[in-house]
Amino acid sequence: MSRKLEDILPPNKKQNEFVNRLNKIMPKVPDMKWGALTNIYPTNAKIKEINRLLPHDRKWHLLFEEKDQVNVDGVPIRRKTLDSMT
Repeated sequence: MSRKLEDILPPNKKQNEFVNRLNKIMPKVPDMKWGALTNIYPTNAKIKEINRLLPHDRKWHLLFEEKDQVNVDGVPIRRKTLDSMT
């Protein structure tokens, strides 16, 4: 019986395997802080936000933005406004 990777690994482990393969394939740029593949067009404001989120580890990361959350390497980060925190 052949088993797929989806059957063996939990979702966060599958994402980590994909990110590991991505880091092997993508080029390393000299003096690179981090790299990101995103589903949105990067504006200056988004790059500043990503710069705060991602560690400066010279690795590539996957970012998928949705209306209420951001997925960074398979880990969901919920967005909250300051008004909703009170």
